[in-house]
Amino acid sequence: MKVKKQMLSLKAYDPGKSIDNVKKELGLTRIVNLASNENPFGCSEKVAEALQSISNYAHYPDSRAEELREKVATHLNVTENQLLFSSGLDEMIQMISRSLLSPETNVVMASFTFPQFRHHAVIENAEIRDVPLKEGRHDLEGMQKAVDSQTSLVWICNPNNPTGTYVNETELRTFLKEVPNDTIVVLDEAYYEYVTAEDYPDAMKLIKEYDNLLVLRTFSKGYGLAAFRIGYAIGHEKLMKNLDIGRLPFNTSKFAQMAAQAALEDERFVNESVTRNREGLEQLYTFCNEYNVPYYPSQGNFIYIEPEQDQEQIFQYLIQRGYIVRPIKDGIRITVGNKEDNEELINLLKEFLADRSSNIKLTS
Repeated sequence: MKVKKQMLSLKAYDPGKSIDNVKKELGLTRIVNLASNENPFGCSEKVAEALQSISNYAHYPDSRAEELREKVATHLNVTENQLLFSSGLDEMIQMISRSLLSPETNVVMASFTFPQFRHHAVIENAEIRDVPLKEGRHDLEGMQKAVDSQTSLVWICNPNNPTGTYVNETELRTFLKEVPNDTIVVLDEAYYEYVTAEDYPDAMKLIKEYDNLLVLRTFSKGYGLAAFRIGYAIGHEKLMKNLDIGRLPFNTSKFAQMAAQAALEDERFVNESVTRNREGLEQLYTFCNEYNVPYYPSQGNFIYIEPEQDQEQIFQYLIQRGYIVRPIKDGIRITVGNKEDNEELINLLKEFLADRSSNIKLTS
C-alpha cells in the first residue's frame, strides 16, 4: 500500500468516548460529557423553527451559502467576498493547510495548542516549527523569531485550546507588524463569543489593516450548533478566492446553513450562554483555589487544570461516576457545564482529592 510516509506517523482523530459507549461499557444510565467543549445549554429555539421549512431533500445545498453569507457579512460589517464557509473549522484548517503548505515551506505554531494544526502540516510534509507556550500563553516574540522567508503559515489559537489563555491586542499588533506580508497569520477564534477580556483583539478591524491576516470562527461553540458542522473564515478577498479553490463542492449542508442563519438572529441566547459560562468558570476557579489545583484563567468555555495527582486516575474515577473529561498532556481540560453538573463534578473531584494516598479502587 503506497501511503504517504508522513501518514504513518499520525493517528486518526480520537474524539474520546461517546456517551452511548460509556453507558454500555460501564452500565450507567446518565452520562455528562464535559470533554468536547460543547455548549451545555443547547442552541437557540429559533433553529428548530427554521429547520421545519426544509422539505425537499433531493437537491444539493447552495454551494456558496449565499443567504448565510449575506447575513454573516452584515453581522461582521465585512464584504461577502471576504467570507468562506466550511464543514466546521476542522475542514477549514484542512483547506488552509492544503492550499498553503508544501515540503518547501514551514509553519509556525505553539507547541501546545489545537492538534489539527500540526496534523495537517504533517500530511502536507511541511516543516513544523513549534514554540513552547510561556505560562500557558502564546510566546509571540518566540514565534516571530521562528518565522523566515519560507514560512507560509502561522497559527495563533485565540483563546488557546486547551489552556484557555489569550493574546491581547497590543501583543498581536506588534507581532503582525514584524511578520512578512506573504506569510499568512491565522487567528483561530473558535471561542470568540465567550471572550470577556477588555484587551482582546478586534480582529475585524485588524483584517482591514493586514491583508495577510485570516480569522476563523464557528457556530459550534457559543451558538451551540456543533452537530451541524459549520464554520467560516474572514480575510482579504484575494486570499479567500484562492482558498475557495481547495473547497469541496457543496461542503456545507442546507440544514447547517439554515441553522446558522437562525442562530445568528438570536444574540440573546448567545449572551445568556456567555453569562452562565462565566458563572460556571467562577465555580471551578473557587474549587481550584480552595484545593490548590493549578489552572489557567480561561476565556473559553473550558478550564485546563494541572493537578498533582495522576490525570488518568482522575479521568477513570470521574468516568465511572458518569462524568467524561479530557486528559491532555500533563493536565485535564474540563468543559464548563450547567450549574448543577459543575457542582456535582466539583464534589467528585473533592472526593477524589480527599484520598491522597490513592487507595481508591479503579477499574480499567
